[in-house]
Amino acid sequence: MGVVSGIAVFVIVWWLVLFTVLPWGVQPAAEQDPAGRVGAPARPRIAWKMVATTIIAAIVWSVIDAVVLSGWISFREIAATM
Repeated sequence: MGVVSGIAVFVIVWWLVLFTVLPWGVQPAAEQDPAGRVGAPARPRIAWKMVATTIIAAIVWSVIDAVVLSGWISFREIAATM
């Protein structure tokens, strides 16, 4: 995998992982709006979630990179058979 494609795959994986990590530990605010609307979480902990996302995305990206570089799945062979 080239540098540019590796960065592109990492960015895509990072965003996918972010959307799976965002709901972790979300607690609604104790006070609600007088109209009864539910607002943002009391403590979103975005910095912690971004660090967790980066670590998980790096692990997932490493697995993807290992699979691509090892030749377990050859995209060139798949494309040649089509």
